[in-house]
Amino acid sequence: MNHDRHNVSELFRKLLVQLDIVFHVIAAILLLVACGFILFYAALNLLEPSRIAMIALVNDVLLALIILELLWTAIRFLKKQKFVLGPFFAIGIIAAVRRILLIEAQTTIMKHTPIEKLYEIGVSAVVVIILMVAYYLSVKAQRLEQ
Repeated sequence: MNHDRHNVSELFRKLLVQLDIVFHVIAAILLLVACGFILFYAALNLLEPSRIAMIALVNDVLLALIILELLWTAIRFLKKQKFVLGPFFAIGIIAAVRRILLIEAQTTIMKHTPIEKLYEIGVSAVVVIILMVAYYLSVKAQRLEQ
């Protein structure tokens, strides 16, 4: 009886692992498709070059980079490689820089910059610094671990 229960639980575990792999493959494919669409629409901004179009282009390219970092995380999982934090730090840094650029773009067309926008830029800059320090400490810890 105990042996049968062990076999059923092992079979169920294997099924869940296989489903997890299938869902990671589907997620990776969808991330790649999303990145393709974002880059396509980013490229369309080149057809009518303007200041706003170029800002949208940079914004879209940075979003594509974030998606590609997420894709690499899924690929590492599928290759059964060790989990690393580096890509998540990169995603956070890119997202914060993207936000700074977007706020800067919005405020360039305003006559008066609201103080809240300046605070938001400052907070995003602090986030970038914190993530860079965290990445540095993570790399140091990995070296010490080896």
